[in-house]
Amino acid sequence: MQIKSAIFKMSAKNLEAAPDWQRPEFAFIGRSNVGKSSMINMLSNRAGLAKVSATPGKTQLLNFFIMNDNWSLVDLPGYGFAKVAKTEKINFNESVGDYLEHRENLRQVFVLIDSRLPPQRIDLDFVNWLGDCGVPFSLVFTKADKQSAAKTAATTEAFLAAMPSHLSGIPSVIRSSSKTGGGRLEILREIDARLKD
Repeated sequence: MQIKSAIFKMSAKNLEAAPDWQRPEFAFIGRSNVGKSSMINMLSNRAGLAKVSATPGKTQLLNFFIMNDNWSLVDLPGYGFAKVAKTEKINFNESVGDYLEHRENLRQVFVLIDSRLPPQRIDLDFVNWLGDCGVPFSLVFTKADKQSAAKTAATTEAFLAAMPSHLSGIPSVIRSSSKTGGGRLEILREIDARLKD
């Protein structure tokens, strides 16, 4: 697949405000500061399509981009931890949960994970939640250029080993780098395949 056009369409504060269209949608989400905006810019070949910020958690709305005039890339707010009554629980925008559970034209979610880190409970909990909701997803391990291929492979394998055993099947795994463009073709191939389903 070649990206011939990529335009920002709109931001929505919740599912009700999302665009009323039948375009297939592919959502991107991850912990704050995982490199999501850089990833979207790399995929689209447009440096300023998604705003890159040094401040984690800058994305607060559901952002819709029209790609090649026939499908939509959706930039979702990142998730984090919230301290509640001496415990920590996964915390992400309520509108994100509604979107992921109820958006009928959502084809796949790409969950971005920092390849430099050992398995993080928050990522594992989020993937578990997606699996329980029956949402198709792929794992994209970002920032692979910042360490050796062997280290990236090791953290990837450790994450897969730590995933809940009840999740059906192993999701596809993509190692990526927004700096080198690594993983771009693999992500676009997955999107292309889903569009042809």
